Amino acid sequence: MFTGIVESIGRVENIVKEGENLHITLGWNLASELKIDQSVAHNGICLTVVALTDTTYTVTAIKETIDKTAIGLWCVGDRINLERAMILGARLDGHIVQGHVDQVAQCIGIEDSNGSVYFEFEYDQSYANITIEKGSICVDGTSLTVVDSGKNTFKVAIIPYTLENTLFGSYKVGTTVNLEFDVIGKYVSKMVSLGWSQG
Repeated sequence: MFTGIVESIGRVENIVKEGENLHITLGWNLASELKIDQSVAHNGICLTVVALTDTTYTVTAIKETIDKTAIGLWCVGDRINLERAMILGARLDGHIVQGHVDQVAQCIGIEDSNGSVYFEFEYDQSYANITIEKGSICVDGTSLTVVDSGKNTFKVAIIPYTLENTLFGSYKVGTTVNLEFDVIGKYVSKMVSLGWSQG
């Protein structure tokens, strides 16, 4: 379980393909604090630490993860938003994030608003995921509030701190990102689609 508050940015140091799996080694200033079997969110993707050095760690992505996220687009040198799993009893500064990416989206617009920057994203609506105005959305592991919700688009407003301390400062129109929709909204959407009603 995560909060969507990015701790810092790591760097892809190596990628090894083995069958349908990808073994990805990342450099991170917190690598020495990790342990084998620990969960870390990588641009919102929960992956398990399988190997460690003092300055790097390795995770493995299976075909399911590669098919449903943007991880297959990663290259050596790419910067990645990283967050360790939340500690029980700590403040939940973002929202409940599982690290289970629902689908990808593309950035279709960036607008400077004299103090914040609006980013607009478009996603495939056939997955039946939705956003709501002022609802929560997780973009590449960053917990955000939806400020403009469309049928298969949404906007978020990014403050300067977030621009500087996450990958948002590097996004361009056409950038592919991972999305995790609000878990409560997903349950409600599923119940409605199944015709569930109380009583």
